[in-house]
Amino acid sequence: MYDFELLVHPKGMAILSSDEKIEKIAPSEELQHEFFHQKKLDSRVPTIVQRGEIEVWDLSGKAVIPGLVDGHTHLVWTGDRSGEVALREQGYTYQQISEMGGGINKTVGETRQASLQSLLLSARERLANAENFGTTFLEAKSGYGLTTQDELKLLNASNQVSDDFQIKTTSTWLGAHSVPKELTQAQYVEEILSEQLPEVIEQGIATYVDVFCENGWFTIEETEDICNEAKSQGLEIRLHVDEFSDCGGAQLAAELGALTADHAGWSTEDARDACHKSGVIQGFLPATPHVLGLDHWPPFQQCIDNEWAWSLATDFNPNCPSLSLPHISSLAIEQSGIPSIAALVAASRNSACSLLEGRENKLGTISEGGPASLNILHDDNIEAWCSSESNLPFAKTLSNGGWVTPSF
Repeated sequence: MYDFELLVHPKGMAILSSDEKIEKIAPSEELQHEFFHQKKLDSRVPTIVQRGEIEVWDLSGKAVIPGLVDGHTHLVWTGDRSGEVALREQGYTYQQISEMGGGINKTVGETRQASLQSLLLSARERLANAENFGTTFLEAKSGYGLTTQDELKLLNASNQVSDDFQIKTTSTWLGAHSVPKELTQAQYVEEILSEQLPEVIEQGIATYVDVFCENGWFTIEETEDICNEAKSQGLEIRLHVDEFSDCGGAQLAAELGALTADHAGWSTEDARDACHKSGVIQGFLPATPHVLGLDHWPPFQQCIDNEWAWSLATDFNPNCPSLSLPHISSLAIEQSGIPSIAALVAASRNSACSLLEGRENKLGTISEGGPASLNILHDDNIEAWCSSESNLPFAKTLSNGGWVTPSF
């Protein structure tokens, strides 16, 4: 999962990229001799040298890690839920706040009133923020519309949001995020199956389906019905499961062949093992229990000990407004004592493996044939990638072949 010797290239290596792909990884002297036939670069500080049509970045020994992959975000919405912080401090739970008119449905009401252009504006600001923290690929869910028209609006926004950015995105239809207050549970499930899904498929604006499978939201049976129908029409399955209790969601994810079972805070050991055997990645979102003030954390070390695949993601949403994977990873390290290299693998390669695009294109790795997506650290120590919460951890980010952060 995170063997240092297997995952980390030795010092003195160089990376040759062209357009959006890494073409070659080799010792620096070898690549310099191949292209320049001159004395090797040996800068004491990061230096940019132009050699003909080739731009050479001499990093003076700074560490380089893969572009980060955020496999679980709620990127497109509008509104404000900051008042819920005080309610949580008074002892109200997430479920109680939802029943009081807060939570998902509060954001739904505000998001329905927003135009596509205003949603795009705010989502693009968030995407720029994600780029600053080294993310080069990001999954974006709908889920704050809860009508056919509004869910389509959110998906259209998430499909357009990265047009002017180096970072790339993919879209997940999360119509089954909550039940809108104007409908009964049965009525809304019927709308999801008979109205929303056909429109999503016809317009081709989502790659994945997701359901909030949790007591008080969508049942195992409802989740299974929605996922089976969506899968039969070409969508891959991602799931919110077992966030507040063990409702059997992770076990269902294994049975359905989902790509990921996210949250999975209360899933049983048997369910986690079933996910492993079915190729389902457990997606851990440590910022969520942190924001909610909970003392129950994902079993990071248990997954490492059992060699169960797991990933880290931000779960960016109105209640958890962070798009910094380094910060989210530092929370996991602080709570569990896992090595920083394990958190890095979880926020890059493993997160990429929970996405079709990641599996097909070697996202989250530094490898020949993979994307030219790299983060250059200020330090020569790879473990510094998530050790600074207050400052941007990267001196420069190459995202899908283009530079996105300020120069040295």
